[in-house]
Amino acid sequence: MFVVFENRDGSLPFSRWWLVVLSALVMGAAGTYQFVWSSIRPAVSATLGVPETGLGIAFTGFIVAQALVQLPAGRVRDRRGPALPLFVGGVAVTAGYVAVAFASDTVGVTAAYVLGGVGSGIVYSAAISTPVKWFDERRGLATGVVSMAYGGVSGLLIPSVRTGLDSGFRPTLLALGVGAGLACIVAAPILRDPKRGEEPKRAATDADAYGWRETVRTWQFWVLYGVFVAINAAGLMFIGKVVSFAAALNLPPSAGTGAASAIALADSAGIVAVGAVSDRLGGERTITATLAVCALSLAAGVWAGTAGIAAGFVVGIAGAAFFRAPVFAIVPGLIGTYYGTERSAENYAALYTAKIWGGVGGGVVASALIGLTDWTTAFLASAALVGLASVASLFIRPVER
Repeated sequence: MFVVFENRDGSLPFSRWWLVVLSALVMGAAGTYQFVWSSIRPAVSATLGVPETGLGIAFTGFIVAQALVQLPAGRVRDRRGPALPLFVGGVAVTAGYVAVAFASDTVGVTAAYVLGGVGSGIVYSAAISTPVKWFDERRGLATGVVSMAYGGVSGLLIPSVRTGLDSGFRPTLLALGVGAGLACIVAAPILRDPKRGEEPKRAATDADAYGWRETVRTWQFWVLYGVFVAINAAGLMFIGKVVSFAAALNLPPSAGTGAASAIALADSAGIVAVGAVSDRLGGERTITATLAVCALSLAAGVWAGTAGIAAGFVVGIAGAAFFRAPVFAIVPGLIGTYYGTERSAENYAALYTAKIWGGVGGGVVASALIGLTDWTTAFLASAALVGLASVASLFIRPVER
């Protein structure tokens, strides 16, 4: 079905880094559902009459669908390569945006965004595991480039999307869907996994590789799972609530806007910069150090905000985003190192389900905590949670086979 680009002897006709670039492109296409949502949701509400609660349900449905689909998608990807998942995921990504464009009520929008979440999750799984399978010595950098694109591409698209929505709701969504899906479908016949003789040096041979059922029986998996829940809960909290927090602290509007923009930029920069550093320092030590600094930065930002220092608030929040993000570049590589690269997609997919609980923590639980206490206490609790994740990561070590 798919023609893979290769030389007559079966080898790649180009550098493996081009596979990283292509994986980053499709990762960015998948990420539009999460990061462009804040720009299209007002238009969805105004054009289709979807209430705020309906918008929340639609986005929650996306998060759950994206996380849950990755395990079956990862199993297929590990066994048959990235081409088929990318093609199916690309079709679903396009169909989701098209369905939103032609939806007429809350149920339609929710179903459409869940469909998009399915496509996004499939594409994410295919893309994030590609550098893990091709790289060993520069795995942190390669995975970081792909991870960065998840939000970075949306950052480039958002101005055009906002302008397009002002002139036409349906054409903009159709263009977004076709563009995102086409990127995945075009990449499908090009991306592939290494063949015999092309594999990087591995900590575990294919014969040693764990499937997800064996992986979840190891204590290392559950330590990483807890870390993932914590950083997703904290991250989704300050990503989604930082503007409201700044307003609650009576900081100028520019502080909230500046913090929100700084989060997007710092998130992408941290993934690549610290991901590359982890190749030298080691993934475990890098996670421990960066999460500790993330917790301190978040606490410092809260302190500055309560003291009325707007610049300090923005810098602290940006630092928290910068030092939280590298985990998403490092952990996929650790999964490949600990459990083997042959099943790395399905094993990382099992870990990625932690995002569901992180979403609950950063959304419902955080809002409840704010109601019971106050904004400052809730954000400091978030910083403490990241600090606990840093302490927990001290105990992570390779799996003994």
